[in-house]
Amino acid sequence: MLTRLRFVGCVAGLLTSLAFAADTPYFRITVVDEQTGRGVPLVELKTTNSMRFYTDSNGVVAFNEPGLMNQRVFFFVKSHGYEFPKDGFGMAGRAVETRPGGSVELKIKRINIAERLYRITGQGIYRDSVLLGLPVPIKEPVINGLVMGSDSIQHIVYGGLNYWFWGDTGKPSYALGNFHMTSATSALPGQGGLDPDVGIDLKYFVGKDGFARQMAPRPEPGPIWCDAYVTLPDETGRERMYCGYARVTPSMETVERGIMRFDDERQTLEKIVEFDKNAPVAPHGHPFKHRDGGMDYLYFPQPFPLARVRAELKPFLDVNQYEGYTCLVEGSRADAPKLDRDENGRLRYGWKRNTPPLKHEDEQKLIKAGELKAEEALMLLRDVDTGKTVVPHSGSVYWNPWRKRWITIRCEIYGTSMLGEIWYAEADTPVGPWVYARKIVTHDKYTFYNPKHHPVFDKDGGRIIYFEGTYTYTFSGATEREATPQYDYNQIMYKLDLSDPRLVLPVAVYAMGDGPGAALRTSQQLPAAGSYPVAFFAPDRAGPGLVGVFEEKGPAGVRLRVRPAGEGAATGDVPLFYGLAADAKEPPTTTVPLFEFVHADGQRAYGVDEAQAPKGYTRSKDPICRVWRSPTALRWKVEPPTGK
Repeated sequence: MLTRLRFVGCVAGLLTSLAFAADTPYFRITVVDEQTGRGVPLVELKTTNSMRFYTDSNGVVAFNEPGLMNQRVFFFVKSHGYEFPKDGFGMAGRAVETRPGGSVELKIKRINIAERLYRITGQGIYRDSVLLGLPVPIKEPVINGLVMGSDSIQHIVYGGLNYWFWGDTGKPSYALGNFHMTSATSALPGQGGLDPDVGIDLKYFVGKDGFARQMAPRPEPGPIWCDAYVTLPDETGRERMYCGYARVTPSMETVERGIMRFDDERQTLEKIVEFDKNAPVAPHGHPFKHRDGGMDYLYFPQPFPLARVRAELKPFLDVNQYEGYTCLVEGSRADAPKLDRDENGRLRYGWKRNTPPLKHEDEQKLIKAGELKAEEALMLLRDVDTGKTVVPHSGSVYWNPWRKRWITIRCEIYGTSMLGEIWYAEADTPVGPWVYARKIVTHDKYTFYNPKHHPVFDKDGGRIIYFEGTYTYTFSGATEREATPQYDYNQIMYKLDLSDPRLVLPVAVYAMGDGPGAALRTSQQLPAAGSYPVAFFAPDRAGPGLVGVFEEKGPAGVRLRVRPAGEGAATGDVPLFYGLAADAKEPPTTTVPLFEFVHADGQRAYGVDEAQAPKGYTRSKDPICRVWRSPTALRWKVEPPTGK
């Protein structure tokens, strides 16, 4: 019976294919990720006379070009972060026979660690699939809310729904569209919503003309940009949605800032507070709640979570209650900085009201002027392999239960493309140390900015995460003629598997004291919360080329020993951390040897190659392994991760 059913299914499939071949004028080209077999959106297929076609969110192109059917046609194949095989002449492409009703599948190699899934906004998300009569996952696959393109996602879960907000939004009927915030809702996964692997089925707030209506209408001139969406109980205890807003000029000069509240009956954002547009600390970015010192705070990661306010309505509405995590004297400004040092010259970081955190460019000016040491800075992000500085731009930060650390999805400015490079990094606290990062998405002369991770979509306890960003030629150096049709100025979703071996990054290994012989611990091994210096960085999980470093107790005290990764599994031993083999060939320039120092009484201490042997100690001839250099001399207030 089962064999017969399979036969019937095969026949039905064959008949469907024959019907497709007989009825359609299109030749179907599907480009799939050779790693996953899934269709890849945003792949360019270019003919030898420079006609360009782009795969839709199913990875499909419906090809029917007069003069180019029923013959052999060569297509150059390329996509940001992907590679197509080159022929003997170095051309990345393939010739195919184009016939109505025919099809071909092309496999493309993914270089990006993150996997591109689909486009979320704009016209023609599944254009080619619809032309080919293929199934699509969303209700409005070709245009929704008459939205042609939207800028910069903001997202919040409110009232049991996903609320999505975007900035400047284009429409079909005119070159100018909605500049007072666009919004849509979608059901949550498991509650009627699509699996994030599949798509986002948006329901836009629209006007009588069917176009996405203004969600933050204001009588004053200038676009309205809203971000920092939060939910807080109002004066009556009712949970409400709030956000920060800015009114800007066409030249992007901010002329007004404040707080808006979502009116549930009118379904619009209403201004309730206006504050000093030049306030040194204000709500901005993608907030999260975190408890510190027995109090709940809202943190604002722009670029890192160095701004916060009590998670209560009254302080949220009062810009004078906002704090910056900074080394400036309280009340001073970044344009006239006064560093806060104690009587011994040590820099004092802390949460200070009306005092801004330093940006990367602020720190660099102070370092150049000799007022700040490089190892005293907070903006330490760098490429894990080369040590190249990664200048942070926009992004998001959230606690990840799978890694038991804070993780960031971060846009780099002035990278391979000006604003198109996306990096992943981890830290033990919201403020850092953010150091070693891995690039997960790249773009060739194109922008992909304001990325946001969506924890509400996380799977497998946070092992699988999803993030999106705005894809646009703006700020990239590309011209308008080089803009990708339909995709430009729209949101694209990516998926990232944190178990990918390439994401095994070095984390801080702390010294449990200031003298030689201090115990070494990662945050997950700390016995208690405290303030600790970083001895070096090293991975806390196994990865390619890594060896386990174990702590062994003997008559002369504790010593470190290297064993092959996994050797301790049988006995239940857990490595303190992992390192590269001492004799690793061509190790990353960011690594240094870790040496053992032996005292005359047999006690042992450990340090990297820059370290001088402590008094009374002798350094071993050979290192025990290689670890990653620590660029920070700060002490970090860390606690064992017990869940957030």
